[in-house]
Amino acid sequence: MKQTNYHLFDFMDFDPELKLNEALWKCWQMTAIKEHEGDIELTVPFQKQKLQEDMEPDMDAPQESFTVVLRAYQPDILRLFVSMTDDRMTEQDDMLEMAEDVRRIPLSIENQEGLYLIKDPQGRLRASVDTRPYALDHWSDLLPPTQPTTFLKLYPDGNIGKAVELSDDHFSPPRYDALPIGFVRKDGYPERATLSFKCEPDECFAGTGERFRKMDLSGQTFQLKNQDGQGVNNRRCYKNIPFYLSSRGYGAFYHTSDYCKLSLADHSTRSVQFMCDRATIDVFLIGGQNPEEILHTYRRLTGYPAMPPLWSFGIWMSRMTYFSATEVDDICHRLREEHYPCDVIHLDTGWFRTDWLCEWKFNPERFPDPEGFIRNLRSHGFRISLWQLPYVAEGAEQLEEAKSNHYISQPKHPQQHDGAGGQSNFSALDYAGTIDFTYDKATEWYKGLLKDLLKKGVSCIKTDFGENIHMDHIYHAMTPERLNNLYGLLYQRAAYEATEEVNGKDQGIVWARSAWAGCQRYPLHWGGDSQSSWDGMAGSLKGGLHFGLSGFAFWSHDVPGFHSEPDFMNSPVEEDVYVRWTQFGVFTSHMRYHGTCKREPWSYPRIAPIVKRWWRLRYKLIPYIVEQSKAATESGFPIIQALIFHHPKDKVCWHIDDEYYFGNTFLVCPVMNSRQERDIYLPEGKWINFFTGESYEGGRWLYGYACPLELMPVFVRPGAEIALYPEDVDCTDEMDMRKTVRLKIDDNFRGYNF
Repeated sequence: MKQTNYHLFDFMDFDPELKLNEALWKCWQMTAIKEHEGDIELTVPFQKQKLQEDMEPDMDAPQESFTVVLRAYQPDILRLFVSMTDDRMTEQDDMLEMAEDVRRIPLSIENQEGLYLIKDPQGRLRASVDTRPYALDHWSDLLPPTQPTTFLKLYPDGNIGKAVELSDDHFSPPRYDALPIGFVRKDGYPERATLSFKCEPDECFAGTGERFRKMDLSGQTFQLKNQDGQGVNNRRCYKNIPFYLSSRGYGAFYHTSDYCKLSLADHSTRSVQFMCDRATIDVFLIGGQNPEEILHTYRRLTGYPAMPPLWSFGIWMSRMTYFSATEVDDICHRLREEHYPCDVIHLDTGWFRTDWLCEWKFNPERFPDPEGFIRNLRSHGFRISLWQLPYVAEGAEQLEEAKSNHYISQPKHPQQHDGAGGQSNFSALDYAGTIDFTYDKATEWYKGLLKDLLKKGVSCIKTDFGENIHMDHIYHAMTPERLNNLYGLLYQRAAYEATEEVNGKDQGIVWARSAWAGCQRYPLHWGGDSQSSWDGMAGSLKGGLHFGLSGFAFWSHDVPGFHSEPDFMNSPVEEDVYVRWTQFGVFTSHMRYHGTCKREPWSYPRIAPIVKRWWRLRYKLIPYIVEQSKAATESGFPIIQALIFHHPKDKVCWHIDDEYYFGNTFLVCPVMNSRQERDIYLPEGKWINFFTGESYEGGRWLYGYACPLELMPVFVRPGAEIALYPEDVDCTDEMDMRKTVRLKIDDNFRGYNF
């Protein structure tokens, strides 16, 4: 096993055993600084390094200079940009959707004998560049040649106590563990770039997407590369977001769709390191007094979540899969007959002519009258959601049309036949290409396929997959390497727009699995293929909490997990897992039952009465959920909130990933074991058990807190008011929001009996 100890062969992915024509270039001392149209431009030379662990500069190679640009925006944003390619700064693209209150702020320079202070019009310090010489000690004659670096400190919100400083992290000058700024030339062309910030010994991190990891992400390195997660307990990730939140009170958004890597105090505990596969670095540093302010500003850059329609907050019923209109009608009839409240029926892979063969058309034998079928369900308060995917299969009715018009990706070599191109696990189908959303005509063609369904009465399209595309194909306007991460955004936007255009502006929605920066504008997203187990439930919650800390307001998960064990398709779910996951689902922005085998509650008769009670509670909470959702679309709040969202200074909360706030009122503590108990951490202050009325002082742990299967630990603060619907209903169509009541948590509160 080869030993790789230092930055060159470690974080930067050089392979010392391969004779590659590539070299690393490290930033040197700034040679010029100027103000240009309100930006600050630093001329920074880069020196080639020898391909060895001791990064001795290759002084035979002439230096190359590039411009590092600093740009400030209100509120509390500082942007750093440098490109070794021909990339230019932009303020509008698929990822960026800047709000009107994001405005550029001119910066000025004050020179104090080599210490350059960069200030905004209010006189706040926003950056400093220190070029003053520093004294070497008596060991200097024993050291190799020094590699002087521009010492750059950034102050995104003008708080000099929260400097974000470039990291020049090394053991001795040639042995680097992180570079402030560097890039790689391969075969003479700039290929990838790196940027590093210093971090504190106790600094914690969160976010980066739907990360199935513990709350504090420090000590970990992530490949920001969307792929099929195949579960929720591994490093693979459906939803990578190039944004993290630091316990030091800032956020960093790396504006790119390229594959990249982020090391959060891992390769070196002194540094946060970022590497982009393209030789361009574009990072927005966001300041704020708390996580909500930071996330609010992140949304100002990348867009606000839209408000989902009222019916979407009801219960969705599904399994993989219903195969006929008769089967669905029977299930819907029983839901209504036995008064299980429900709003949405989802048809997964089985509504086509052939299971999984996506042709965007109903099977004429099993669904002979789609319009009548949908109309009948709608008359009983049910809406229809349909599964599909963004790949056109061999044998699909639309294949020749899609190929001849270049609506799908094209093989680089026409004779090539690559099947699924590595993007699918389903060997039963052969996918010919990926719908090319970089081509406007392909996008309109796809939207037309959806509109035909939406005009029949369909309410939602499940935009499944999208994490992977055909990587060995050609796309209209982008290389596959740059498109893969961004693809989910283009895909979901098209489906969302089609739904709005047919069903109305207030009915926009998708049910999506993949995501990248900006996808929060098109809700909603769910957590993918979790195992129906305690591990699957715990992993789902971890992913949802980090996702909420990555700019997303709305998130769901398959209740009670997607796939069975040990038989992937057929093993029934354990009854306590079903109940506990139901309780968790009630306190999530959206709630859908789905999985590889039966999910209808009467399939589990011993626990069905418990499940029905919790479903009824869900509908009573809808006025509260709607209030919190409206607030979430205008702020930085997600619906499920990690404890650090409200308690960023409480170091305990940075290590808790099995509790959360549901909106701003409920503290939810799901039970994720068969022991009917769990340890609970109550943040400082007074807390009241929502169901029992018992009162507790916070700032402490409740160890071994007992909770029978019928209940889940949920706490509220004294003085809270909670909007509730006072009656049992079968669907949201029966709700008159004027009947909403407000439950006051006062001295007379003795617990909520549902």
